[in-house]
Amino acid sequence: MPIDTSPTPAARTWVLTLVCEDRPGIVHALSGAVVAARGNILESQQFTSADTGRFFMRLRIDAAAERSVIEEALAPVVERFGLETTLDEADRPRRTLILASKAAHCVADLLFHQRSGHLPIEVPLVMANHDTLRELVEFHDVPFRSRPVTGAEQKADFEREVLEAVEEHDIEQVVLARYMQVLSPELCEALAGRCINIHHSFLPGFKGANPYRQAHERGVKLIGATAHFVTPDLDEGPIIEQNVTRVDHSGSVAQLREIGQDAESLTLRQAVRYAAESRVLLDGKRTVVFR
Repeated sequence: MPIDTSPTPAARTWVLTLVCEDRPGIVHALSGAVVAARGNILESQQFTSADTGRFFMRLRIDAAAERSVIEEALAPVVERFGLETTLDEADRPRRTLILASKAAHCVADLLFHQRSGHLPIEVPLVMANHDTLRELVEFHDVPFRSRPVTGAEQKADFEREVLEAVEEHDIEQVVLARYMQVLSPELCEALAGRCINIHHSFLPGFKGANPYRQAHERGVKLIGATAHFVTPDLDEGPIIEQNVTRVDHSGSVAQLREIGQDAESLTLRQAVRYAAESRVLLDGKRTVVFR
């Protein structure tokens, strides 16, 4: 018998996520498929939604096998249980397009943590409807492109450029880092499930300009931020992450704004990380987040 002298693939770590109708035997079948691919489960998280009857799972797998081998081993299980799966290399940076306006805090935070290697994203481009952040973005060696958006025609042109950039740069997720324009329903649909927005936690109250001044006038006691997927329903998409900080009467408008911007930066970074690490799964209008 001839000896197989082909090189053995080096061990690689994969992340497998899946969603399906909850039924007995799913975990057992998946474990067998991983073994069949000569893999080892390093981490396993699962959840069954009592509201929708859906089963969610995230596996971290160590396997000396190519993607095709793992997918072949999983195929019978996928067919049997009707699984919706994703399989990706663990810790691979997610190609991310950032959209911005004038506010610097969220953009600066994302670019700093990307550059320092603490956030698993790769940003090939930042696009904005103002030129204000050009120096900041280019300091981080990231290309910057701006176009004024002052009316419906300019908005349509900008959104067309966004979609062109998504295709040109193989973008996997889009982040609205305080991008102060409402996306059209068409762009929301094109980016469904892969576009993340951040806003202060006062909504639906204190809309419009100067929300922190409005909050100060009302004497709020909590300041925070919400990161969510973008949908045509403004600021009502599935929530990914939220944070809150207690404040009191002694805080000025400027201090409240500073606290709020810190919360926005942290919350958006956490949401982007969870999405980049394939930890966020959609369950109707909600998300399942495996931290």
